[in-house]
Amino acid sequence: MLSYSDVDVPRGRIAPWLAAPLRKNRAIYTRVALAAIMINVFSLITSLFTMTVYDRVVPNNATDSLIGLTVGLVLILLFDFALKLLRAYFVDVAGARIDRDIGKSIFQQILDMRLDLGRSSTGGLAGLVREIETLRDFFASATLTALVDLPFIFITLAVIALIGGNIVWVPIVLIPIVVVTALISQPVMQKLSAETLGEALGKQAVLVETIGSLETVKSANAGGMLSERWDKAVMGHAGVSLRQRLISTISINMAGTMQTMAYTGVVIFGVYAIQARTLTMGGLIACSILAGRAVAPLATIAQLLTRINSARTAYRQIDKMMSQPPEGPAGEGIQLHNVTGGIEFREVDFRYPNAPELALTKVSFRINPGEHVALIGPIGSGKSTIARLIIGLYPPTSGLVMIDGTDIRQFSPPSLRAKVGALFQDNVLLTGTIRDNIILGRDDVDEAEMLRASEVSGAHDFISQLPNGYDLRLHDRGEGLSGGQRQSIAMARALIGRPPILVLDEPTSSVDTETEARLIHRLKNEFAGRTLILITHRPSLLNLADRVIVMARGRVAMDGPTSEVLRQVTRPRPSPQIAKV
Repeated sequence: MLSYSDVDVPRGRIAPWLAAPLRKNRAIYTRVALAAIMINVFSLITSLFTMTVYDRVVPNNATDSLIGLTVGLVLILLFDFALKLLRAYFVDVAGARIDRDIGKSIFQQILDMRLDLGRSSTGGLAGLVREIETLRDFFASATLTALVDLPFIFITLAVIALIGGNIVWVPIVLIPIVVVTALISQPVMQKLSAETLGEALGKQAVLVETIGSLETVKSANAGGMLSERWDKAVMGHAGVSLRQRLISTISINMAGTMQTMAYTGVVIFGVYAIQARTLTMGGLIACSILAGRAVAPLATIAQLLTRINSARTAYRQIDKMMSQPPEGPAGEGIQLHNVTGGIEFREVDFRYPNAPELALTKVSFRINPGEHVALIGPIGSGKSTIARLIIGLYPPTSGLVMIDGTDIRQFSPPSLRAKVGALFQDNVLLTGTIRDNIILGRDDVDEAEMLRASEVSGAHDFISQLPNGYDLRLHDRGEGLSGGQRQSIAMARALIGRPPILVLDEPTSSVDTETEARLIHRLKNEFAGRTLILITHRPSLLNLADRVIVMARGRVAMDGPTSEVLRQVTRPRPSPQIAKV
C-alpha cells in the first residue's frame, strides 16, 4: 500500500507526455479563453444596465429608452448563453483529446514497462491510470475560467472606483483576507493530497486483488483477512479525505463569506455616499453587484488551489511511471527476419527485483538451431527464469543472452517475441473469443493456420463441440474452461505461425496421461526443424528432447544427451559438482 512517502510533489517542468497534448489543443484553449473574457465583459454590462435604469430611466420615465436597453441586454444575454455553450463544448473536446492522447501514451508505457525495475500491484497501477481524470479535470473549464477571471478582478475594481469612488476600498480590504487564507492552507493541502492518493491506490489494490482472485479467496477462506485489509484501507482513505475536505472548505467558505460582506459593506457605506451626494442610487446597486463579482472569483481560486494540489500529486506519480526507461534498446532496435534458432547463454547472472539472492549464477550453455533441449531440476532452480530471459521479459543482470549470435537486448521486443512461441505455467486467457485468444490480432495468420495449431495442441477436440466454437466469448481469464482446456488454447497460441523457437514451460501440467500421450505424438512432427526449450518435471516429455540440461540452485549442474543425463541422474553421485556428459 502506498504511503505519503511514496507520493510527493512533482518537478517543476511539464513532462513531454503531458506537454504535447496540451500544445496540440492550444488553439481550442485559446478559443475558450476568449469566450471567458467575453463572458466577463458581459457581466460588467449587466451591472451598468442596472445603474442606467435606476439613474436615467426611472427618474425620467423614459420607457422608450428602457425598451431599447432591454433589447440590447437580451441580445447580450443570448450571446452570453451561446458563448457559455461553446466554451463548455470546446473544453469537452479538448478534454477528450487530452484524455485519449495521455491514455494512449500511458497504456503504451505499461506495455513497454521493464519488469526488472519492479512494478506496483495491479490494483495500484490501475488506480494510478485513473488519475488521468484528475489531470483532465484540472485543465477543464473551471481552471481556465479561474485564470481568466483573475485579471477581471482588477478591472471590476477599477469600474467600482469610477462609479463609487472611495467605496472601492470595501472589496479591496476583503480580497487579501481570502487570498491569505487560501495560501496558508496550501502546505497542509499539499500533504493531504499526497496522502489521499496513496490511500486511494492502496484501497484500489485490495479491491482488484480480491476480485481478480475471488475463487482462490473463497476456496482458501481468505475472506476474513482481505475484509480486514479492506476496512483498514477504507478507513484510512476516508479519514484523510475528510481532513482534506475540511481544510479546503475553510478557504471556500471564507471566500463566500467575504463575497457577502463585500456586497453588504458596499450597501452600508453606499448609504453614506448617497447622503453626501457622491453616489446615486443606481450607482450603489451597480457597485454592490460588482463588489460581489470582484470577490466571487476568489472562491473559484480557492477551489483551483485545491485542484492544483490533487493534479500535482497525480502528475508526479504518473510522471514517475512514464519516466521509467522502456524495455528494449534505446533506438528502434533490430528487426528479426530470418531466425535459425541458435541460443547461447554466456556467464549469465540474474536477480529478480528486490530479491535477496541471484536466481541464476554464471549460467552458460549453447543450443544449436533446431536442437530440442529439456530443462529439468528442482523447484526454484532457475528453469523458468531461463525461459523468461530467452523471450526478453527480463535482461540479464550480467552476461549475455544471444539468439543467432546477437545479444537479444539489441532486438525490438515485439520483433523478438514474434519469432518465439512461449507457453508458461500461468495460462492466462484474455477477454474475447477463443479465436481472439489464439490469433491475438496478427494479420499474418489466417484461419487455416489457427485450425492447424489448434489441432496440434488438442484444443480443436473440445472447441469443435462447443455451440459457438471458436467464437465462444471468454470472460475473466477463461473462467468456465478447465485447466487443461485453457492450457490447450494457450499452446495453440504459442504454436500458431510456426515460430522458429519454442519455449514451453510444463506444457502438459493440466492434462491427463492419455491426453499427454496423444499430444506428445502430435508434437514430435510439430517440433521438427525448430529450436525447442522444454521445461518439465514429467519423464514422458523427455522423449521430445535430444539433450537435457539439469539446473540446481541457479546453476547448470549437468548438460548432455538425454539418455546419458538420465543415466547419471538416476545413479548415486559422490558430489554435486557440475558435470558435462
